[in-house]
Amino acid sequence: MAASAVKIVPEMTPAIDPSPATPQPAASVRAISKRFGQTSVLEDITFDVAEGEALVLLGASGSGKTTILRVIAGLEQPYTGKIILHGKDVTELPARERGVGVIFQSYALFPKMTVEKNIGYGLRIRRRPRKEIKKAVNELLSLVQLEEHRKKYPSQLSGGQQQRVAIARTLAYKPEVLLFDEPFGALDAQTRVHLRREIRVLLKKVNVPAIFITHDQEEALELGDRIAVINTGHIEQIGTPEQIYNHPASEYVATFLGAANILDGVFRFDNVEICGALIGAEVDPTRFKDGQPIKLAFRPEDVSLSKTDNLPDGVCRLSHGVVEEISFAGAYERLSVRLDLMPAPAEKSGDTPYYLTTETPENPTAKPIIATRTKPEASKMKLRVRDHVVVGLTSFTVLPVTAAE
Repeated sequence: MAASAVKIVPEMTPAIDPSPATPQPAASVRAISKRFGQTSVLEDITFDVAEGEALVLLGASGSGKTTILRVIAGLEQPYTGKIILHGKDVTELPARERGVGVIFQSYALFPKMTVEKNIGYGLRIRRRPRKEIKKAVNELLSLVQLEEHRKKYPSQLSGGQQQRVAIARTLAYKPEVLLFDEPFGALDAQTRVHLRREIRVLLKKVNVPAIFITHDQEEALELGDRIAVINTGHIEQIGTPEQIYNHPASEYVATFLGAANILDGVFRFDNVEICGALIGAEVDPTRFKDGQPIKLAFRPEDVSLSKTDNLPDGVCRLSHGVVEEISFAGAYERLSVRLDLMPAPAEKSGDTPYYLTTETPENPTAKPIIATRTKPEASKMKLRVRDHVVVGLTSFTVLPVTAAE
């Protein structure tokens, strides 16, 4: 296959993205580690949360995100490290003295108390004056838009309304930071979408730092000002949703947050070699050396398909391919395309050519990828199963191969 000389400049993002100058963080987690017996569950967890910022801890079950939340709340003690809230070291303080509000998936509302009594409960046990409690409850009912439901009991409310009562009750005693433990897990899909948008607006109004934990990728992208991707007790990458999605720092991040295609290749000076195809890639020279194995990561929407060799400007040619499957997915069309990647010739006698890892032993040069097309794109160029296409890329990220891989 002819080499492509088209240059695409993928931006490389470090594992922890530096932020511009910001005020003193409202909450700081510093070098936290945690063990249960001989098992290490957290390793050197460090991040800051600004006033009014929403940070989402995103990870699979067992990754350690819930343990991070419990350490911040004071429900677990770290093995090493510190928790600092508004400049005060609270690591040794019990949970009740930290001023941390936790909203659980179960809501934990009192079933025999009305909405207004549930919201005011925390203030009553703190023996606040009645006028102060009444004023605070009225303000919070207005904030969460539940004034007309103040006399109802939790059993008379929808799941989304119960969630808002739980948030209002937590806000009543003005917490230093809000912690959300999988807050939408008990709700149906439509309610989750509606409620997380409401909570996003609500958090901006109260300007309280919030930390969410979730394994839901869509939830993380919509809720978070920043996302920290957690993998087996350590942070793989932290950054804005755009940074995490468009410039993943590792294969784990690329494949966990959204769909991603991964191809094996070799870095060749200013190019990435994928079995004979040379793709221009200006990357950090301190991260890659000539001949180093790499992985090329790209999203399905970054794939451009054409029936001819005429690819649009700004698209680099990758390979020929054959359409194997086409699926209707509502707003877009999803295609499975098997690439025809030919091995690069050996540079001199005795050299071993580089091959892609294979999923089809009978054809070691074929590699399936997923592409998506919008309705207008699909209407403009109709494709059918077994059609031959030219495959190009509009964007990609070059990743180093880790020792574990």
